[in-house]
Amino acid sequence: MNAPTPALVARPERLKLVGQRRQLLGIMHQRLMVGMLIFGAVILAIVLRLTWLGLFGDHAGRQSIASTSLPSRGDIVDRDGQPLARTIDSWTVALQPSKVIGDKKALAVELSRLMPEKDPAGWLAEINSAKKFIYLRRRAAPRLVQALNALGEPGIALSREPDRLYPQTDLGAHVLGSTNIDGHGASGMERAMDAALSDPAKRGEPLALSINARVQQALEHELLAAKTQFSALGAAGVLLDIHTGEVLAMTSLPQLNPNVAGNMNEEARFNRATLGVFELGSTFKPFTVAMALDTGAVKSMGQIYPCYDRFLRPNGRAVTDTHPFGRPCSVAEIMMESSNIGTAQIAGQVGTDPMRKFLEGMGFLGKVEVELPERARSLTIPKASWDLSTTMTVGFGHAIAVTPLHLAMGYATLYNGGIYRPATLLKVDRGHPVAKGRRVFSEDTSYKMRALLRLVVTKGTGKKADAIGYRVGGKTGTAEKIIGGRYSKTVNITSFAGVFPMDEPRYAMVVMLDEPKGTADTYGFRTAGWNAAPTFGKVVSRIAPMLGVRPDMKRDANMSEVLPFVREEK
Repeated sequence: MNAPTPALVARPERLKLVGQRRQLLGIMHQRLMVGMLIFGAVILAIVLRLTWLGLFGDHAGRQSIASTSLPSRGDIVDRDGQPLARTIDSWTVALQPSKVIGDKKALAVELSRLMPEKDPAGWLAEINSAKKFIYLRRRAAPRLVQALNALGEPGIALSREPDRLYPQTDLGAHVLGSTNIDGHGASGMERAMDAALSDPAKRGEPLALSINARVQQALEHELLAAKTQFSALGAAGVLLDIHTGEVLAMTSLPQLNPNVAGNMNEEARFNRATLGVFELGSTFKPFTVAMALDTGAVKSMGQIYPCYDRFLRPNGRAVTDTHPFGRPCSVAEIMMESSNIGTAQIAGQVGTDPMRKFLEGMGFLGKVEVELPERARSLTIPKASWDLSTTMTVGFGHAIAVTPLHLAMGYATLYNGGIYRPATLLKVDRGHPVAKGRRVFSEDTSYKMRALLRLVVTKGTGKKADAIGYRVGGKTGTAEKIIGGRYSKTVNITSFAGVFPMDEPRYAMVVMLDEPKGTADTYGFRTAGWNAAPTFGKVVSRIAPMLGVRPDMKRDANMSEVLPFVREEK
């Protein structure tokens, strides 16, 4: 019998090795399957948990966790989302004298080099003091922090803390206000809206103001230029949307930087637009005529009054005009040339009780209505002492002092169809709808007054306020300032209050200059027609395109209401 070929004989060692390999592969396969099952179960558990949390989870808990990554105070933005105030993490540098271990004299020299507000002797006195903690700099620049840290002195403490930053510096500063050292609102909208800005649930939602940053910048720029040109003590300006009551721009000069509000003087912190009360003179005269139209005392713009050199009030005091007619004049002419004599007679026809009712309706006898905490109450004669002479005096803008915002709201009321609405510094939207308001003047009176105010700009004392193509209407106001309890003959408050475009009124604005001086360009005159009026016109020329008002030389108010009653002087 032949022996088998060696290649066909299975060796026992090889068979054993193959069996072990198969067994090992089986074990590995089992472990891999178990691992994949466990991994899949974990992934499924995570997905299910996330789904559960998304549908039924603790929203309040998640919100509190998320809020830790949000700033401690909500942002403030303009109506278009431009940031006006935000909270950032800034460096704070402090000195802890008891922990200083290095050469104190050398440290004093280094501190004097880096922070020269004190000399080495001054810093050495601080280092040797018994105080436990001394702030060296808050909102420190990164370069300073790096240099102080490089000193390697344990007595110098570096930390991060939330800080309020106003990236536009002085833009809208009196509207924004500022915060105090504990991070809460100290003035302006920061104070008025402190609860909302500090609410953890609302920190991620910026507070939208009604202010338009571009329009605000234009108003501030032109007012600052006018204040400088006429060497005025101060200035103020307000722009309103007459249909919503939104304040699109508000400024007060001197300027204020809210980043360092605590270091500014009282004059800069004072908001002339809402806290300053002034006799704003002839800007009141349109209200008097509108009252007379509404009560029926004036039937048409052609109604005639004796406008001679002087007129005696019931108290025996005379009313005079800067440029007396010396003849009978129409209501249209009275407004065009800003006649005190004619307006006093119209006010007398309106009567005391009806005038006070109109003034109350426009908010002129109380605090100005707006969100700001800095709000002033108007000043006037007490009701018990208010007689016919007072009514005539108030009729041409004296014996009553109001804020520029009061006046702007009055013009908005007169030209929006006769509805008074409080002003608002919050953007009107679904969460903040337009206030309902109350009727003060009839729609017919509101319409008739358009041509009258346009006449003042085209032919009267407000010619320099005209902005070509934008159909400006308005009224000059020059009032003698009360100094030491007496009216000064040399110091004035000048203002221009107006509306544009007059054929379809949309915006009301007031500009005011406090103690402007005459210049060579004004031939020494310091009245409103020479300073406040041209300032108004310059502002309108800049902001009207931003507000969507197109220049149109073919459109205008219905001037047939007034032109037939204006006599052309030879």
